[in-house]
Amino acid sequence: MKSLCYLLVKEKKIFFFSGEYYIFASFIDKTNLLFMELKDILSISGQGGLFKHISQAKNGIIVENLQTGKRMHAFASSKISSLEDISIYTETDEVPLADVIRGIKEKEEGGQAIDHKSDNQKLKDYFEEILPDYDKDRVYVSDIKKVISWYNQLQELSLLDFTTAADKETETENKEEEGEKPTEDKTSPAGSDKNEEN
Repeated sequence: MKSLCYLLVKEKKIFFFSGEYYIFASFIDKTNLLFMELKDILSISGQGGLFKHISQAKNGIIVENLQTGKRMHAFASSKISSLEDISIYTETDEVPLADVIRGIKEKEEGGQAIDHKSDNQKLKDYFEEILPDYDKDRVYVSDIKKVISWYNQLQELSLLDFTTAADKETETENKEEEGEKPTEDKTSPAGSDKNEEN
C-alpha cells in the first residue's frame, strides 16, 4: 500500500488520504487527545487511570477515562486534581509534575518508564535519577508509583508533548520580546534647532 500522505482530523475521527487509497478510521476515537493541555487531564482519588472533564453534573462532574473512553460521575466529595496543579516536594522547593514527567521522557527517550508495580527500592532509585533532591520524608513510594503510572499512561496515549500555562506564558513573553522594536527618539538634539541659523 502506498504511504499515507496526510490526514484530516474531524469530529473525533481520522480520515486518511493517499493517492488511490481512502481509509476511514472510525475506530480511533482518541484523536482529540493529541491537542489536550496538562490542565485538562485529571486524576481522581480512588479511581485508576486518568480522565478528562466532559461536563458539569449534579453534585459533581462527568469525566471520561482517557484509556477506555468510559464516562462516569465524579462526585464533588472526590479528590479531583488537574495534573498541572500537582507538584513534587524537594529538599528546597517544589517541582511541577510537568517537569518531572519531562525528565522521565528525556531519560527514556520518549519510551515507557519502569513498571509502577516494581519493587519499592527499585522505584526509589529510579525516581532519584529523575529528581535527585526529592524530599524522601514527604514523597512516599505510593506517590512515586502514581507519577510513574501517570507517565506511562500519557506515553501510551501519545500525550507527552503537552503544554502548560507556564509554557504559554513563556511563549507569549518570547513573542513580545521578538516583536519589540527600539523606539526612535524624535526630539531634536540640544542646540540643533533650525531657527538658530542667524
